[in-house]
Amino acid sequence: MSAEQPTPAATSPVRLRTTLAGVPAYTPGRPAEPVEGMTAYKISSNENPYPPLPSVLEAVADAARSMNRYPDMGVTGLTAALADRLGVPVEHLATGTGSVAVLAQLLAITCEPGDEVVYAWRSFEAYPIVVALAGATSVQVPLDDGFRHDLDAMAAAITDRTRLVLVCSPNNPTGPAVGEDELRAFLAWVPSDVLVVLDEAYLEFTTEDTVPDALALYREHPNVCVLRTFSKAYGLAGLRVGYAVAHQEVATALRKAATPFGVTDLAQRAAIASLDAYDELELRVKELVAERERVLAGLREQGWDVPDAQGNFVWLPLGEDAVAFAQHCQADGLTVRPFAGDGVRCTVAEPEASDRLLEAAGRWRAGRLS
Repeated sequence: MSAEQPTPAATSPVRLRTTLAGVPAYTPGRPAEPVEGMTAYKISSNENPYPPLPSVLEAVADAARSMNRYPDMGVTGLTAALADRLGVPVEHLATGTGSVAVLAQLLAITCEPGDEVVYAWRSFEAYPIVVALAGATSVQVPLDDGFRHDLDAMAAAITDRTRLVLVCSPNNPTGPAVGEDELRAFLAWVPSDVLVVLDEAYLEFTTEDTVPDALALYREHPNVCVLRTFSKAYGLAGLRVGYAVAHQEVATALRKAATPFGVTDLAQRAAIASLDAYDELELRVKELVAERERVLAGLREQGWDVPDAQGNFVWLPLGEDAVAFAQHCQADGLTVRPFAGDGVRCTVAEPEASDRLLEAAGRWRAGRLS
């Protein structure tokens, strides 16, 4: 007997969480679109343009031979390697499928429905999503005129409902990092029962002397958690592995909230191999930093008022012209990341892509000034 196919209903009777109505969709960087006669470049996602190191590829290939098995749920090899490198107890580490997954775990262990999460805005696009999905309330504090965190205003925004504060440094997508003195002053204001998460996804690209030692702050403050990733400088964006450093009670709770077997064996072995090969990776980071400085200098020479850049990207504060500028670049085979009404983030990638960006930015300004 053949089953009759049901007629699709106009609306589903399934009851979904009402909070979903307020959850914004994550907008990924668009892929490069081909333009006839041009090499297309994608600088819309903050990816490392370099391919994996041979030693990392070898580790992944070896791990692939046993992908029929579940991975080590405790991610013990990577945890031990991180503990040794960072000088922290293994009990103070928790891993996840990228730092954004660890961030979701942080929300899960700290926030009840209606609790508040304070963070700067504009900042990482996933923040309002994970906060809303946790049933918590976002308290967005505007950046200052230099597109930096306004830590004084963030401190003033903390209430008795605040459970978590996010500090993204360097800030994605605008670029500046917070300074150690201002961060220490901020931490002195934060109640001890509020968890402060220092999101350092782009730490390896920072060059300012004033960038704080986040691990020292975590050691001094039991309510500080450091969030990091292997997606950016280490070039493992496609394997999804991130981690948090926090005091034992927080780290234990994070491990409880993690998706079982979330970090694959391929990701774990690639991360360990990347730690072992950091001297080689650091050379690539330095090349990207040098390219970032070249792009910054070129934009400022053209007359752009661009903020400091401490990540692997630059920010063009175009306001309402953000989408139009992205379309302008697209015509030149260059895909950038517009944030409507705010600005455009451009990842530092191949020198050829940087050249294309400088050419497009120069023509844009010339057209606006003519």
